Amino acid sequence: MRATVHPSKLSGSQIAPASKSSMQRACAASLIHVGKTIIHNPGHSNDDLAALDVIQKLGAIIETAKLANEKVKVGSILVNSNGVKPIGPAMNCGESGLGIRMFTPIASLSSELISIEGKGSLVKRPMHFFDEILPLVGVKVKSQKGFLPIEIQGPLVPANITIDGSLSSQFLTGMLMAYAATDAQDVEIKVIDLKSKPYIDLTLAVLNAFGWKVEHTNYESFRFLAHAPLKPVIEYTVEGDWSGAAFLLVAGAIAGPIKVKGLQLNSTQADKKIMEALLSAKANIKQEEEGILIGPTNNLIAFEFDATDCPDLFPPLVALASVCNGVTKIKGVSRLAHKESDRGLTLQTEFAKMGVQIDLVGDEMLIHGGARIQTATVFSQHDHRIAMACGVAALVANGPIEITEAEAINKSYTDFFTHLQELGARVDLD
Repeated sequence: MRATVHPSKLSGSQIAPASKSSMQRACAASLIHVGKTIIHNPGHSNDDLAALDVIQKLGAIIETAKLANEKVKVGSILVNSNGVKPIGPAMNCGESGLGIRMFTPIASLSSELISIEGKGSLVKRPMHFFDEILPLVGVKVKSQKGFLPIEIQGPLVPANITIDGSLSSQFLTGMLMAYAATDAQDVEIKVIDLKSKPYIDLTLAVLNAFGWKVEHTNYESFRFLAHAPLKPVIEYTVEGDWSGAAFLLVAGAIAGPIKVKGLQLNSTQADKKIMEALLSAKANIKQEEEGILIGPTNNLIAFEFDATDCPDLFPPLVALASVCNGVTKIKGVSRLAHKESDRGLTLQTEFAKMGVQIDLVGDEMLIHGGARIQTATVFSQHDHRIAMACGVAALVANGPIEITEAEAINKSYTDFFTHLQELGARVDLD
């Protein structure tokens, strides 16, 4: 798909998409919860659909509510589970990095031989963690020198282990979920150099919402506590997605004003920090009861920001920084190499086509902003966040920006271009 975004002024309001971080964790928790789970406000991105497919492959029975009652809204998802009981020899996580890293330890709760598979950029992402850690908890592992596909055979038996958290917190999320499913007690997971701590806060919040109890000491030690029996029926509401909403908020800051609804200001999502960057850039922000009202000012200014714990913010931050006067410095480039693309290089390459200079200096990205965005044809490089970042920057360009392979947005925010259109942007799709 080609998306051509024309310079546009935005107005009106938009509801943030459902959080795929919250949705995928809810799917995992509903699988390991023996009973019924009702998931309200479910997401429908490719990653969300992959998570639903995985839990079905691992034994859950899913239906979508077609009739509403006092407990269930139309569109809510009902998950019935009797624990991890695979119905086939393989599960496929699509292109979801969280999915592969979270569901592999969960799948290893079974004694069945299971092939863990993915597609797209996921087959190039390192998975050495499983080769190193799963054998310590009784799981047989066979990978392709640390890459997919991976064959595993459990059952996983919780034990005291120490893991490296520097590559991604998602591996820890998977281990926490798997240990919780066994009602593990008197065991400890120690973590060295944990990155993206807010995402672990989200994992713990989901586990707590279902009734499991996990405590940590400075994110270096995680222990599992005794808890009351889980309820036979559990309801969980997926919150709005700060990752996707970051693009809407930046769009409002440079081409608004608009109002973004459906976000929890007390969320544990890491990407809530977009608000700090917008404030530093002197965007016009007003938090109202109905949502966040955001618009441009006469002089957006360069800012400094540490994205080490929220690397998914790099693309929207680059779109913002491109419009800000001065040189913006963003720390955390080392976290970008193993995303859907090598995002540091991808952002540098694609924004250069639009006349924006980006320097990569060690762990810092320097964005030279303030010049007019130039009309161009850019390539998403099959990365959803690159496509959206370019789409946002196009709103203040001197001509249309054509984005090739724009269907990459389906990974996380299927309605992104539609939402821009509803806010008044001219977007041609073909």
